[in-house]
Amino acid sequence: METKIVNPEAIKTLISKDSVFFEINNRYGAPPNWEREPGFESLSKIILGQQLSLASAKAHFIKLKNYISIFNPQNILSLTDSEMRDCQISRQKASYLRALAKAVVDGELIPESLGKLEEEEIREQLTSVKGIGNWTAEVYMLFCLQLKDIFPVTDIAIIHTMRELYGVSSREEIVAISDNWRPFRSLSTYYLWHFYLNKRGRSGDF
Repeated sequence: METKIVNPEAIKTLISKDSVFFEINNRYGAPPNWEREPGFESLSKIILGQQLSLASAKAHFIKLKNYISIFNPQNILSLTDSEMRDCQISRQKASYLRALAKAVVDGELIPESLGKLEEEEIREQLTSVKGIGNWTAEVYMLFCLQLKDIFPVTDIAIIHTMRELYGVSSREEIVAISDNWRPFRSLSTYYLWHFYLNKRGRSGDF
């Protein structure tokens, strides 16, 4: 079985590369290995989480899943605009979910097979679907595919945490620092999220 993002050897190497991670590890322990099952449902969850708090995204997903019972592309495509609104899904997010569902039904995207591809191929296939940008693709690669060297530089929590811990906020500065963490940037991302959530007393569960 392939090693998870959070594993003792990777942690040992990363905290030796950068004392910031050593301090986070001492303060909060190792981050959870956030992991989701690859597939349509997980990708839909990540889409619903775009620009929303985890709590809000989770509430909307639960309402939608309870309404359709079986969470699959066919049932998403069967929903009317009114039904989507009743499930607290915005018009924009509804259009994104439908685009994803149609891509899966038409065979243009097979989420379960993405793990067999290289990172750039995965990114290209995912971002070809309306509503899926680099952030959504990167979170899918982190959570569902457990790729080891992914760094979502546009993630708001990452930007806030980099400003707090390193005093930088521009994309160029953040990327330059993150380059020092290769090939463990996924683990560094988990540590930065771990710090962000713990500092604010929030849960990363969704």
